[in-house]
Parts: sequence; structure tokens; C-alpha cells
Amino acid sequence: MAQNLRVAMAQVAVGPEREENIERALRMMTDAAGAGAGLIVFPEMSVDPFFPQYRAQKRYFDWGGPVPGPLTDHFQEQAAGLGLATVINVFERAAPGRYYDCSPVFGPDGAYLGKQRMTHVLEGPGYNERYYYWQGDSDYPVFDIGPARIGVAICYDRHYPEVMRALTLGGAEVIVVPTATARLEARFAAVWEVEMQAAAVANGVFVVVVNRAGVDDGLTFFGRSFAVDPYGQVVGRAPEDELALTLVDLELDLVEQARRDLPFLRDRRPEMYGRLVDLVPWCVCE
Repeated sequence: MAQNLRVAMAQVAVGPEREENIERALRMMTDAAGAGAGLIVFPEMSVDPFFPQYRAQKRYFDWGGPVPGPLTDHFQEQAAGLGLATVINVFERAAPGRYYDCSPVFGPDGAYLGKQRMTHVLEGPGYNERYYYWQGDSDYPVFDIGPARIGVAICYDRHYPEVMRALTLGGAEVIVVPTATARLEARFAAVWEVEMQAAAVANGVFVVVVNRAGVDDGLTFFGRSFAVDPYGQVVGRAPEDELALTLVDLELDLVEQARRDLPFLRDRRPEMYGRLVDLVPWCVCE
């Protein structure tokens, strides 16, 4: 009998008050569970304004907290009460002066399964992240939520094929991507889905991308969360620009089927790839 996983993509628009954002997110969890979801995924900075848009503002370090901790407890308790596996994203204070962009994962019984810290940290227009975040060191864990094993690639990490491959080799069947992607340059829209379609096919996995929506001071997040199957087909889309809870059913048997039809993992030659991680440049430019 085919096994499905119903995923709720919680495309939130975050306001200035954390407590209101938390209450909205908890209501979305209730709605998702009522609709039969087994997993809910929130976008990057799930309950806080996207403060990395501001350059070098020390006061935002006060927003960081431990993981697990008082902020994540709200979601852990709700996950347990609803029987709903949950992925959120928060600003983690790991030690004095040490902060991460972090996604904790809770199982359907409310158990804290672990966390993924964002590995690659962006510095660019609207994303002054290197001032706030340390580079992640969590080494691509994979989490068993019952129907499926999931991995997490946080926002900027999705652009690195090595991340998607590492999660796949760790056993992930579904890779979820919490992101805060804004409408900064129209030409980037062309790769929004295509890039993840290619990653899904190359690894024989489902990819679920959950973006923020709404205007957050200098940034406009465009939503358009989506899910892709292991054949690269988009199997679910959220609307553009607005808060939405979008449900998508993942046919988990497609992972096995796609890896038989497209045996890219079988035909890998890792013994030939040493130069891919060699720190010495491959060529010398004169």
C-alpha cells in the first residue's frame, strides 16, 4: 500500500510583535492537523521580523535564545498535542557571542529530534547575515518523523548542491527548505523553481520550499512556496504575496521508483571527486 505524507506549507507574513506571530503560527498548526497534515514547515525567521536586512545593529542579538528553549517550547508542546511533526526557524543563541540561523525539528509525539544550523551565510543587498550569524556546524542531520526521513536546507544553503547531496546520502527522502526570499531582482524568479526541480531529480527526493510573504520594512517577500517530487514535477504551490496554509500530498513511493528509473545515486563515483573539495584552484588565471 502506497504511503503518503501530507505536508502543510505555512507561508506566514510576520508582524512586529513576536507573541502575535507565535499565536498565528500555533493556529496554523491546529488548522494543518485538522486538515490531516503529518508535517508542517514554517519559513525562515518564523516568528520574528527579518532583522538581517539591517546592517550591524547590535540590539538584535537580544532576540536570540537557546534551542530548545522558551520560544521553541510553544511549538514543541503544540506538536505533541496535535500529533504533528514541525519544522520552524529561529535565531539561536548557542553561547555568549555565538548565534546561528537555526531550524529545530519536532516529531509528531513532540520529541525534540535535533536541529539544523544554516551552513552558508550570505552577505548581500538586504541580507547582512554575516554580522549576526556564525557559519553552521550541525553537519546535515536527517530526522525520522515516522512516514519519512527529512532533512533541512535553510534558505541560502539550497543553492549548494553539496548540501542537498549530503542530506540525501544521510537518508533524507524529503528535504524541506525554510527561506526568506524577497523580491529584489526580477531575473532571479526564473530559477526559483527550476533550481529545486533539478536538485530533486539529481537526488531522487522530494523538496519542499516554504517562503515568507508580506512586506517587512525594506523587503517584500513574495511567497510562492512550492513542493517538487523526485521526477522534478511541481506537485503543490502556494499563492504569491499572501499568508497561506497550503497542503500537498507527497507520494513517498516515488522516491524508490525514481531512484530505479534514474539511478544517479547508484552510478556515483565518489573516488573520482576529490578535486571538488580541493582548496587549490583548478586553474591559474593570468
